[in-house]
Amino acid sequence: MDYYFEIAEHYIKISQLDGNIPLLSLLPSFQPFLCDAVSDEELLFSFTIDNHLKAVDKSRRHPIRTFDTGNGDTVVDKLSDGGYQYVVKNINRDACALLICDKDFRTCSCTLNGSLNMQSFGLNNALMLTMAFAGSKRDTVLIHASLVRNNDYGYAFIAKSGTGKSTHVSLWLRFIPDCDLMNDDNPIIRLINGTPYIYGSPWSGKTPCYRKVKARLGAITQIARARENSIERLSVVNAFATLLPSCSSMKWDADIFNHICSIVSDIMAQTPIYTLHCRADRHAADLCHQTITAE
Repeated sequence: MDYYFEIAEHYIKISQLDGNIPLLSLLPSFQPFLCDAVSDEELLFSFTIDNHLKAVDKSRRHPIRTFDTGNGDTVVDKLSDGGYQYVVKNINRDACALLICDKDFRTCSCTLNGSLNMQSFGLNNALMLTMAFAGSKRDTVLIHASLVRNNDYGYAFIAKSGTGKSTHVSLWLRFIPDCDLMNDDNPIIRLINGTPYIYGSPWSGKTPCYRKVKARLGAITQIARARENSIERLSVVNAFATLLPSCSSMKWDADIFNHICSIVSDIMAQTPIYTLHCRADRHAADLCHQTITAE
């Protein structure tokens, strides 16, 4: 059975072969993004869930690295034909999904393992990987950020996990009029005719905020804890060094990495990047709002 979704104004198709579990039971956060069928030419990527999929023979792949996502490990292998194999593991190191993609991430196949929770975790992470890397060649990046909308502009807040970006956004929602939460973990930035827009996505971390919404990107602000509140606009060099690590990328794939670096540069050309040194209080939200919305 085929399902179609529209995410950041891109179309994706997920095909389920011989599935015993309805797809939307595995992907409840995708329901707001369901759409009518489109032609294959319009797809960003097609993704097939195939329970008979097997790992590629070791003679036709070589290991790239294992990286920690914060919720488990993902093992990456490069295939002899230029594609990739991923094994998505959860926090208990259980292998939840095997993902095999072509070199452009246009055609992907996946098999799922274990309990319903394991399969859901594996499938969500496999789709997020595919979206990030397929989108890189279509002026699209996933960013690890909390996203609030104010007066039709989207303001993204970035920081290492646990630093307080969600806390700061909650202050905007509480004290700044006309604000709403667009996403709390993995929004998507897309350049359309050179203009950066930011979108809600099916991936929102621990906060259930799965919204098919869009706004012009107003600013990106890094949150840094401090005893006193202050804010500074970053230089081009510092802005690039701050923003790039927050975007999903693959440094080991020169083509994809160069595309992502180019997108980040284009975003910076039109979008101010700040660092907010702050306490978790209303004054920090007021200072930030007054500064970054004045551009």
